[in-house]
Amino acid sequence: MPTQDDIPAHAHQRLREMRGKDGKPGLFTSDLSVNEFLLVKEAGFEPIGLVMGCSIYHIGYQQANWSKNEEMKVLTQAMYHARELAMERMQAEAAELGADGIVGVRLVVKPLEWSDSLAEFLAIGTAVYRPDRSTDFRTHDGKPFTSDLSGQDFWTVLQAGYRPVGMVMGNCVYHVAHQSFGQWFKNAGQNVEMTNFTQALYDARELAMERMQHEAQELKAEGIVGVQINERSYRWSSHVIEFFTVGTAVVSMRADHHIPKPQLVLSLDD
Repeated sequence: MPTQDDIPAHAHQRLREMRGKDGKPGLFTSDLSVNEFLLVKEAGFEPIGLVMGCSIYHIGYQQANWSKNEEMKVLTQAMYHARELAMERMQAEAAELGADGIVGVRLVVKPLEWSDSLAEFLAIGTAVYRPDRSTDFRTHDGKPFTSDLSGQDFWTVLQAGYRPVGMVMGNCVYHVAHQSFGQWFKNAGQNVEMTNFTQALYDARELAMERMQHEAQELKAEGIVGVQINERSYRWSSHVIEFFTVGTAVVSMRADHHIPKPQLVLSLDD
């Protein structure tokens, strides 16, 4: 598990400057929009700095069975572990700032030109803390919470009596079997479901969703909001695809979940 020792020296220096001195906060940085920034402050949190973590990861090779639907477990593990390293390093930066959590987290995967088997995994978000310590917003193991909710959604969730406990994710890299020549010939010119393709994609999505839900259970969450399911093949074979699902796990802060009534807003823009 990454620690503060994994943070580069220049990052330590930047974080020290943001912490300030003599009881005075330093200059904060944030990738929040103006509206997000103001709503985060309205929710009782102070942005204290942009935090990030990254991992340059070598993704191993795995041979697929040409005619079989199957998970590519070597690739699944690589893609998951690389993202996890980036997330944990981002959390380590937030912890050094004394943050209670990180909002607006983005996870980016960028293949590198140096090699077909290398990719950069980047996690970035805005660390925040709450001056009012009446509620502990950290995770059950004392780490800053993570959330990919926008500033507006973060404010809405808190107003309704819930709080984020962590950004949870699951993934599955899956090989979709090729059609045999006989199958192709039989289906040519017909409207027919491609059941082997359907089952492959269905199974891969379910595995990713199941793993995300397991992470939420580990955080003792009540549910997951803002779930997204993404699919991408990167540089693998055209029949190998990753399903990646991510969302924010939440828990209840109170029994009365009063939701503010929506207000009509008319834009004056042309």
